[in-house]
Amino acid sequence: MATLQDIGVSAAINILSAVIFLLVFAVLRLQPFNDRVYFSKWYLKGLRSSPTHAGAFVRRFVNLDFRSYLKFLNWMPEAIRMPEPELIDHAGLDSAVYLRIYLIGLKIFVPIAFLAWAVLVPVNYTDNNVSIAQVTANVTASDIDKLSVSNIPARSQRFWSHLVMAYAFTFWTCYVLMKEYAKVAFLRLQFLASEKRRPDQFTVLVRNVPPDPDESVSELVEHFFLVNHPDNYLTHQVVYDANKLSKLVKKKKKAQNWLDFYQLKYTRDSTAKPLMKTGFLGLWGEKVDAIEFQTAEIAKLRTEIAAERKRIANDPKSIMPAAFVSFKSRWGAAVCAQTQQSRNPTIWLTEWAPEPRDVYWENLAIPYVSLTVRKLLMGVAFFFLTFFFMIPISFVQSLASIEGIEKIAPFLKPIIERDFVKSFVQGFLPGIVLKIFLIFLPTILMIMAKFEGFTSLSSLERRAAARYYIFNFVNVFLGSVIAGAAFEQLGSFIKQSADQIPKTIGVAIPMKATFFITYIMVDGWAGIAGEILMLKPLIMFHLKNFFLVKTEKDREEAMDPGSLGFNTGEPRIQLYFLLGLVYATVTPLLLPFIIVFFALGFVVFRHQIINVYNQEYESAAAFWPDVHGRIIYALIFSQVILMGLLSTKKAAQSTPFLIALPVITISFHLYCKGRYESAFVRYPIQEAMMKDTLERAREPNLNLKGYLQNAYAHPVFKESEEEDDEAASSIEEFETESVLVATKRQSRRNTPLPSKASAPSSPSLPEVRRDNHQP
Repeated sequence: MATLQDIGVSAAINILSAVIFLLVFAVLRLQPFNDRVYFSKWYLKGLRSSPTHAGAFVRRFVNLDFRSYLKFLNWMPEAIRMPEPELIDHAGLDSAVYLRIYLIGLKIFVPIAFLAWAVLVPVNYTDNNVSIAQVTANVTASDIDKLSVSNIPARSQRFWSHLVMAYAFTFWTCYVLMKEYAKVAFLRLQFLASEKRRPDQFTVLVRNVPPDPDESVSELVEHFFLVNHPDNYLTHQVVYDANKLSKLVKKKKKAQNWLDFYQLKYTRDSTAKPLMKTGFLGLWGEKVDAIEFQTAEIAKLRTEIAAERKRIANDPKSIMPAAFVSFKSRWGAAVCAQTQQSRNPTIWLTEWAPEPRDVYWENLAIPYVSLTVRKLLMGVAFFFLTFFFMIPISFVQSLASIEGIEKIAPFLKPIIERDFVKSFVQGFLPGIVLKIFLIFLPTILMIMAKFEGFTSLSSLERRAAARYYIFNFVNVFLGSVIAGAAFEQLGSFIKQSADQIPKTIGVAIPMKATFFITYIMVDGWAGIAGEILMLKPLIMFHLKNFFLVKTEKDREEAMDPGSLGFNTGEPRIQLYFLLGLVYATVTPLLLPFIIVFFALGFVVFRHQIINVYNQEYESAAAFWPDVHGRIIYALIFSQVILMGLLSTKKAAQSTPFLIALPVITISFHLYCKGRYESAFVRYPIQEAMMKDTLERAREPNLNLKGYLQNAYAHPVFKESEEEDDEAASSIEEFETESVLVATKRQSRRNTPLPSKASAPSSPSLPEVRRDNHQP
């Protein structure tokens, strides 16, 4: 059980670590040779050039202007200074709204902390239940518990203050959430209305196209939409299973990088040609000339790529029963995306197409009928991952304690019993061990989301984020609070009579707050400060820049700033909302630590979003309903926990009044869901028509078909076209297959719009030579 001294040692270590990280960053960001790492977003936008100076060799790498070091903390006010509209224009709505999550944390917890410390802390501290329990019930406790609800005896009238504060905290949280939901919904609609033209505004993704023996998928899609959307259908692009081709192209690109590396190495030292081993990872095998080997490998891959491209062009099985269908207007796309296309609700399924950057192409090749099975399998796998992961976490956490270390290494007892070492172990080690133990979890959850078959990067990240939050809730929170507290008090449980056990649990649960205080300082203070240092991208950039970079394009590829990482960042923030809402009435001492996390996180991530991160996609804040819902769930859980605690305290008079709180909160959530959520799952027809009307007035001669023709062509085809001019003809076959394949279906001759068998041209195709045959 950590004491105030242990918390103080942990705070000193983490504050010192955070300050060191921030100081090192403040110095490194001023150096010219690090400029592309810490301001990469401006380079990618073409708005910044290298600050290296001509002349002295040292000045090209080191900033010798000592006056700039006096202002090394200027990055903080500069990060806050940019207005939100400018931030949205600069980094996108997703990034700006992500930052608002940190602002919500400050808006909620600063007033709550003020009230809790003004009312609840004096009420808790002025009683003596913990001291009595230590003597009479042999319960382990510390001075920190005297500030919590544990210090109030059963049947006390003081619990009325906790009840009143619970209502105040609930109403304030709901008020802030409602205002933010309305604000974000307004920002989303404003962003969609003011945004420049994008392919996804005119396009829907059609899946589960039914098979037809007489027509290809491309022709079937064209005929269906010509019949059912005759005034709005424009063009379409079928989905190809190009995963194997994509792997070959990536393999060729990797071989080309190695060839560039060895050629550069040879130009620097031409006395001997570079050699390499042909075995696994170059660790064994025959030694060969590296340049000749990689050249031959590239030639071999080119042949395989050409063969695979030809196979895709000639194999009907490579065409998936799905297509990106584009319309002449946003209104037409909105109608199609938000309506049922067939009397059979399992076929011709339509949804808004992700923007081209957001498409996860590998999953488009997954048959739609297998998605349900995949989701079921991953649901079962996640269940076992979540609940079985608790065993190693509990084991490792038990070892990261004084008792655990003394048990496995008795010879260390004289060392760890010293005051400073004991404080370090109890106040710092459990939090850092848990943080290390969860390092690989985001990667595992992302792999699971990809296996489920989601077709966009944004949906993959949202799925992984939802599961990460559930995992944190079950393992980090419930596993620590309930199981951990129970195990710590196991000796007391065995010795006490049955009627005393509920009372011991009521005292024990708030005591776990000390563990979360240490975890917040490790993860939320030092962890956030370490985020801005970007140690891994810094090292990787300099290694690539030294060994591989030959041209400016190479340097841009080496300068990979990464994206915001919603799948890991948002669940991390939600854990702090959960802790803050649960412990606000139980142990208010936790709240200042959480406020520091939200404040530091807001400043750090605002700087990163402005200067570093390059978001891979733009979903227009489609994730916000998930954020709102998780905060609501945390609020409801905190109310249930408080009811449980007060019931163990036998506060029969005040506890029943808490039953209304979950009902009020759920009603509020349903109101927000009905009032605002539609803005995130639907696109208003009125908004679509307004934007179409304005665009037609401003650009009456817009060639929309030319704009959309290749917008959703598989990237591997585009890369191949750029790399190999001979591929252009094959790519053209992919993108205009509907022109080349003649229909054999006879039943289409009676449809309102003729098929190719009854007419020489189609409204979906550009003007071409018309044959004079008759049906």
